[in-house]
Amino acid sequence: MAVQKSRGLSKLLSGVLCVSLTAFLICFPTTALEAYRSVENDSMKIAITFDDGPHPILTPRILNILDRFHVSATFFMVGVNIENYPETARAVIDAGHEVGNHTYSHTHLERLSREDVEREIWLCEDILEELCEYRPHLFRPPEGAMSTYVENSSEENDYTLILWSLDTRDWENKNTEQIVETVLSKIHPGDIILMHDYIGRHSKTPEALEILLPRLIERGYEPVTVSELLGER
Repeated sequence: MAVQKSRGLSKLLSGVLCVSLTAFLICFPTTALEAYRSVENDSMKIAITFDDGPHPILTPRILNILDRFHVSATFFMVGVNIENYPETARAVIDAGHEVGNHTYSHTHLERLSREDVEREIWLCEDILEELCEYRPHLFRPPEGAMSTYVENSSEENDYTLILWSLDTRDWENKNTEQIVETVLSKIHPGDIILMHDYIGRHSKTPEALEILLPRLIERGYEPVTVSELLGER
């Protein structure tokens, strides 16, 4: 009799635990969406990305350098900057580069509600479609700030989350040599490199890029778009 009572109690506790776990998962949903920082490969492919643009001066300079070295890159654009400089945004696309969604206003998404996170994504997407006839499929949250809302909203809106593995820290207004050394000393096949084509202060990114590209190519690296890099999975 004691054994039967013990088994009955055990079943009761198991049932309670199961119900509690189910309720927890409903209230706090999880997501399996992966945020890519790099894609290891044997073909020496890397991806160079530029955040926060377009910029009326820096972006065209960067486009010119990429063109001279026959390199394709990925630009994560901010919606309000696309509105302000639509011709520059179109120039990026016309040159054959990839464009990703970087929100409308470059706000900190981890502080926002789910509705506001989706609004930031949708506004940038709508502006790209309206002004550039371009539908992005890559999303990078500003400063890489993640949350459950960011992950879920990205997945439900058919975006692939992209972060980075190598930060040049050009946004710190580093000089040219510092940016170049940061990349050359840390680069590995499959890296996603973070640079910026919109920086508030004087940017050394174009000068650094002009030095970096031939050196990377000499080492056997092949700069490609993020989507091309993802194809190496």
